[in-house]
Formats: sequence, structure tokens, C-alpha cells
Amino acid sequence: MKKQLRKEILAARMGQSDSEVVEKSARVAEHVKSLPEFQKAGLVMFYIDFRKEVATGELIKYSLEQGKRVVIPITDTKNIRLIPSELKDFPGDLMSGTWGILEPKPECVRPVEPTEIDFVIVPGVSFDEKGNRLGYGGGFYDRFLRLMRPDTVFAALAFEMQIRDDVCPEEHDYPVHYVVTEDRVMKCK
Repeated sequence: MKKQLRKEILAARMGQSDSEVVEKSARVAEHVKSLPEFQKAGLVMFYIDFRKEVATGELIKYSLEQGKRVVIPITDTKNIRLIPSELKDFPGDLMSGTWGILEPKPECVRPVEPTEIDFVIVPGVSFDEKGNRLGYGGGFYDRFLRLMRPDTVFAALAFEMQIRDDVCPEEHDYPVHYVVTEDRVMKCK
């Protein structure tokens, strides 16, 4: 069930044109900027978009211009964990990393304690309106989100086509506070 849903949604996402992804991502970004928790966050963690995910580049630039500190994840596959690293120059600090996703160049790795993060932008394959997420199957974010402060806010970015009624949540899955699409902001839990 999970595998099938993952396959179906990834195929639909990859089927979008580049211009659709850019246009919808811009609308998602506007919704994110309007969230009070995002506005007051001093340190925001973003994912770097990959394979037609909601694009995060504009939000990263905007955050840096607003004087926010920005971190992105480094994927440590050996220890199955994410290491948040501060980004000072976007995209200058980056190079192709795990699975071809942009990560900090070795000389630009600046680890940050997870508990310092105020707001986390979370990727995923599919989400429901309750904030449950179907990830890519590695469990990296489920493990990582447990390390945050209780008041840290998690917002998933998704295209409307990624919203489903049942994403088969399991005990270890970690829900998000907001799911933001090009059409709406869902406040969860």
C-alpha cells in the first residue's frame, strides 16, 4: 500500500512541467511567508528540493535576506541521521551530495544543534490533512524531528496532488504542524 502510493505520487509529481513546479512553488512560498511562526523564527531548516519537489530556493534566499539563520540537512547514511548545517551563501556553499541532492561543500559544513532550530520545512512524498506524512522510506526525518524542542514548528511543503486521505501512518512516523500547498495552509494537530 505504502509502496504503491509512493510510486503513484512520485510519478504524478515528476509528470509536472518545470514551469508548473516553479509557479506552484512560488504560491507555496507566499503561504509559508505568511505563517506567524515562520515570520518570528530566527533559525529555519530547509530541505534542498530534488526531483520536482516544492522548490525551496526562493524561500532560502528570502530568509537569508530577512536576516534569519538558515540550515540545511546533510544526510549521514552510515548513521541514518541528518546533520543540520548552517548555510551562509546560497547556492555558493553547495555541491552535489547523497543521492545527487545538493549539500554543503566540505569546507562549508557548519553543524548546528537540532535544539537551536525554530522552524523546520519538511519534505515528503504524500501528506494527509492531519499532518501525517509518507516520506521516502529512509526514516531520516522521523528520527530527526524527535530531537527538536517541543515548541519547534514543522511545516511540510506539498503540491495539492500529494494530499491524500490515507498515507498509512505508523507508530514511529512524526506528524507536522502545517501542510502548505499552492492552494491552502492546513493547520494540523
